[in-house]
Amino acid sequence: MKVEIDGTLCSGHGRCFVLAEDVYRLDDEGYNADRDSIIEVVPGHEAAAELGMRNCPEGAIATVDD
Repeated sequence: MKVEIDGTLCSGHGRCFVLAEDVYRLDDEGYNADRDSIIEVVPGHEAAAELGMRNCPEGAIATVDD
């Protein structure tokens, strides 16, 4: 599973990290550290990735088809 973080939509709420700290990272300003990137979700962490994605208030995280 891969997810993409849209840097133009991410506004630093940090919910993705709070709900899935094994998947998402925050930078020093509280924004997703992987904005404008596609990240590979480690096998076994897909449910956490989806939880963080669904709880992003701006919808800045989306799955990417392989």
